[in-house]
Amino acid sequence: MEKFTKLTGVAAPLPVVNVDTDMIIPKDYLKTIKRTGLGKGLFAEARYKEDGSENPDFVLNKSAYRNAKILVAGDNFGCGSSREHAPWALLDFGIRCVISTSFADIFYNNCFKNGILPIVVSQEDLDKLMDDAERGANAILSVDLEAQEITGPDGGSIHFDIDPGRRHILLEGLDDIASTLKSDAVIGSFENKIRTERPWL
Repeated sequence: MEKFTKLTGVAAPLPVVNVDTDMIIPKDYLKTIKRTGLGKGLFAEARYKEDGSENPDFVLNKSAYRNAKILVAGDNFGCGSSREHAPWALLDFGIRCVISTSFADIFYNNCFKNGILPIVVSQEDLDKLMDDAERGANAILSVDLEAQEITGPDGGSIHFDIDPGRRHILLEGLDDIASTLKSDAVIGSFENKIRTERPWL
């Protein structure tokens, strides 16, 4: 998993509350277990018209936001079913950070497992960041995970809190397997001890 230390990029505004995982990646795209190729399906029902053409009114179809790396979203982002395809689709599109006032628990956990930083801020701070994100091509935010700060285009900064363990996972780029392998020596020592003390097992 790619490490997350600092991220600077265009932030797209999505001032919608209760964005569920079905909106993030519709069920038609759940047939694959691959983590790649899902970016085209991100927000598909909003991004595309019935004939398959792009909806020019959707934020990610606007020229200023086509390469967005950060999403500034409304409250309760990622609610609904537990599909891990939702963070896969965000990551495949190029989004590595989502900022909101709250997230659904399962989606929040899945973000960390896939190298995406979900940041919880106050409504007041979200309003400021949403205003920054609505500046089109000038909607550049910098997210510093080490300093736990978001810096806006005018230089103002917002501090955010994050669980130290989850922060470490992203800074080191550790998925579940890599996190377990970090304890390989301890696990091996324990298993050798058990073999010696209880050979019948």
